[in-house]
Amino acid sequence: METPERLYSTFPFSGIPTFLRSKHIENEKAMMETDFEIAILGVPYDEGMPFMTGTRFGPRGLREQSLRYNSKGYYDFDDAKIYLTRELQENRIVDLGDVNITPLDLKGNLARITEKVRSVLRKGAFLVTFGGDHSIAYPVVAGYDVLGHDFHVIQFDAHPDYSPCSEGFEFTNSHPMTHIKKMPFVKSLTQVGIRSVRAFNTIDSINDGNRVVGMKEFRKLGPDGIATIVPEGEPVYVTIDIDAFDSSIVPGCVSGEANGILFQEMRETLTALASKHPIVGFDLVEIAPPLDVPTQQTSFIGCQTVVEFLGKICAQDYWKKRTGQI
Repeated sequence: METPERLYSTFPFSGIPTFLRSKHIENEKAMMETDFEIAILGVPYDEGMPFMTGTRFGPRGLREQSLRYNSKGYYDFDDAKIYLTRELQENRIVDLGDVNITPLDLKGNLARITEKVRSVLRKGAFLVTFGGDHSIAYPVVAGYDVLGHDFHVIQFDAHPDYSPCSEGFEFTNSHPMTHIKKMPFVKSLTQVGIRSVRAFNTIDSINDGNRVVGMKEFRKLGPDGIATIVPEGEPVYVTIDIDAFDSSIVPGCVSGEANGILFQEMRETLTALASKHPIVGFDLVEIAPPLDVPTQQTSFIGCQTVVEFLGKICAQDYWKKRTGQI
């Protein structure tokens, strides 16, 4: 029988909210001295929002919702299987806290994000990044240059985030894919779920050779079709904007759009990606808890997406080889 102290510490309303109650690594020295495989990194930044702010609270919202889970992992009813048991019970996941964001220090913030990502990857860890607005994807992916190999980027989003740059307007959440496209180690950019009637830059993205998949084609292709746009076995980085989901299920989102991806569709597509490609990392961005409903539904959907995607990645043979399990 569990002791009262242990029992109380598992309630979702108690305890310090690290992601999945994982160990908090407080500084660089502690990170280098700790043995782990998966790192959670928050980027509480929303100065890339030309419209409404609030996504700086996204990392905190995701961590708080993760307290609903326990150290046994999560149960997938359809698979009749528990995922993440080893990673949680053997403390293979750590929470690195947040990048130190200084208000109004635009270029300093971008540089700190990239350097933190590089330090984690040099450690050999798999990184999951919580935003923040989608502008953080640019400095995050920039840090993956230390991997030493090329990879593809797959973006789930209602918008292409492919605006042209101009003086003073180049690092908003409308620009990350414009920058990522130019990175020499990014082999291709695939944009999935694009549907906003205001997204005129979709034309520019297509003309630049990117693969853009709207909702009609998304449903025609299905999960396996999306996963095989990139040749099977090629490494992939995934960036997920919460507004890729249909606006009806993510009220805590500044830029939600109708006719989006449903939760089951996203779950099946991410599962297909994890099974067909070695995933090198992923991020989830654009949750704005101050705009959410009282149950924090959007943060919970985001958290569930992260937990399930991570679980499916850790179930693959490439992950088991990477971590010495086989």
